[in-house]
Amino acid sequence: MTVTTLNEAFAAAGAAAWGGLPFGELAEDMTAAAVEQTERLCPKPQTVLVAAFPYYAGERGGNLSLYARGPDYHQVVTARLNTVCDFLRERYKNAAFLAAADNSPLPERQAAWRCGMGLRGKNGLVILPPYGSYVFLGTILTDAALDLPKSRPSPDCMGCGKCLAVCPGGALGEGGVDLSRCLSKLTQKKGTLTGEEAALVEAHPLIWGCDTCQKVCPYNASPALTPLSEFREGLVDSLWEEDLEGLTNRTFRKKYGDRAFAWRGPVPLRRNLTLQAADGASRES
Repeated sequence: MTVTTLNEAFAAAGAAAWGGLPFGELAEDMTAAAVEQTERLCPKPQTVLVAAFPYYAGERGGNLSLYARGPDYHQVVTARLNTVCDFLRERYKNAAFLAAADNSPLPERQAAWRCGMGLRGKNGLVILPPYGSYVFLGTILTDAALDLPKSRPSPDCMGCGKCLAVCPGGALGEGGVDLSRCLSKLTQKKGTLTGEEAALVEAHPLIWGCDTCQKVCPYNASPALTPLSEFREGLVDSLWEEDLEGLTNRTFRKKYGDRAFAWRGPVPLRRNLTLQAADGASRES
């Protein structure tokens, strides 16, 4: 099998870029627990493949993060990567190929950076021109030792610092990302928020996720639109109180279960809508 044939397989799957590396190299970026979990999934893992799938569908109003408006990317990316797995299984009859997207112990961004995909953004994201940072990542884990060319690690972005300056929660710094202060994480947090957390959500235009650092990034000034139909069509741009009214956990999942914002159920969404409604009322009074 050649790199050319893999290029064709990933292109047919809709990937904008892909790379691969020995699992042992990626394990250097993983905790012992994550390595152990990986080895339970795939005994004697040898190779990790990583691919990027664009999702930007253009400037659209709404109160949901751009990544969450289409079908659940976990399912879409995994399904597309499974076509590559099928391709590889035909050539490696006795090998295992396991596709995943943001739901495995593998550190996808580190895998992409080690393979030289795109740039290392100061906001912790993979920047892949011309799509900017609006890409989903997925991986294929295998016990086959694929013969892949060695690549140089990704360079850093231009380092303008705009993302660090505008981060609402102050989660971004030169040392990395403090997820406990990341507003995207706070909008998804279960239970009662602290006063500081609630104030951040109140002042935020989104009830799920946070695109602030991406919107100011120079690499996202005019990103290319996704060629993938799943992330262009049938988008849900906003959710309002009337959309959630009367929904139980079961009926909510029946209505929105194929969306990335559905995994926490309706409670955090209702809470965030209530906080923002209270903030709007206080501004009007």
